[in-house]
Amino acid sequence: MEVVKTNIPDVLIIKPKVFEDDRGYFFESYNKEKFLQHGLDQNFVQDNESKSVKNVVRGLHFQKPPFAQGKLVRVMSGSVLDVAVDIRRNSPTYGHWTSVVLTEGNKWMYWVPPGFAHGFATLEDDTVFFYKCTNVYNKGSEGSIRWNDPDLGIDWKLDNPILSEKDKQAPLFRDFESPF
Repeated sequence: MEVVKTNIPDVLIIKPKVFEDDRGYFFESYNKEKFLQHGLDQNFVQDNESKSVKNVVRGLHFQKPPFAQGKLVRVMSGSVLDVAVDIRRNSPTYGHWTSVVLTEGNKWMYWVPPGFAHGFATLEDDTVFFYKCTNVYNKGSEGSIRWNDPDLGIDWKLDNPILSEKDKQAPLFRDFESPF
């Protein structure tokens, strides 16, 4: 397993060792001991999965304390542009974002710690997205930031996204008061 730091050091790209042959492939998508060796001491308590058509944007979402969630995300089928935005008020990278393309083929994972808004854009039809969470979902702790916020300037690399009504109405970053 290789762990790569992004331009926001707490957000990590995790590249598993994949064993392939004429039968297919095998890899460990999670191994607590190996994660501990890289300083990732997390207790995952909930797994989520979504399936989306091409050009869907989901996000930017987060859970407020005490239900803040860290997420270990990956793509099982298809591909996404995955984005994390630092919303920790006292962080030197507050308001900065980082992204990675996760695909069925590269099998990379993305560690998005608590204190980040998270979202993704699907780049293919029938994209299946999977994530392990460090806390359970709590409706009363939901939070979001507008996906296309002009102050954040995220390049989603798509036109005419498909959005939920909730994501269309999310607050702008300048009107956002971080709970972190």
